Amino acid sequence: MISLLLADDHAFIRTGVEAVLNTTDYRIVAAVGSGAEALAAVDAHDPEVCVFDVAMPGGNGVETLQALRRAGDQRPVILLTAQIEDSPLLDAIDAGVDGIVGKEGAEETLIATLDTVMQGGKAIAPEFLARAHKEAARRKAPSPFAALTPRERTIVSFIARGHRNRDIAAELGITEGTVKVYLHTLYQKLAIDNRTELAVLALQHPGEFA
Repeated sequence: MISLLLADDHAFIRTGVEAVLNTTDYRIVAAVGSGAEALAAVDAHDPEVCVFDVAMPGGNGVETLQALRRAGDQRPVILLTAQIEDSPLLDAIDAGVDGIVGKEGAEETLIATLDTVMQGGKAIAPEFLARAHKEAARRKAPSPFAALTPRERTIVSFIARGHRNRDIAAELGITEGTVKVYLHTLYQKLAIDNRTELAVLALQHPGEFA
């Protein structure tokens, strides 16, 4: 029998996975509901393979995977997900995830995925790999905000939060006219036409204006 740790905060999903594995060689040694519990269960039960839900409290599946890898733990990890955004997807692949299984249809794919990773392979669908590649390219691309001055970046952050010109002027101790001049310069530098486009552009780069 192959020992397996299951981490998912939904009891319904845990029960479903247990049912799928019931007639296989995989034996669930612990079923927990959070990332913190998963890390503790890894220490307590030393499972041969882990299945982590991507979205759970106390450290999501990707963060839990990263924590294991930082600790030098290279045991196979499969992520179970209803939906995963591009950024955490790339983080998971960079951390060495061994397989990714969609919750929809998991009863048909989970066992094959487990078999593949236990044989030393990877089970990551081509569409996931393509998305991760695109995200990696996006991260390497130079930021459109790289050439902005600190004051210009401050104004962009206000715009991204929906502040009006008079509010920005009051916060910075400048006139509304000066704010308008800054905005005109920003539009030229960023090759955009208005504050809505500026706000959208800023929101597309959340790490720049957190």
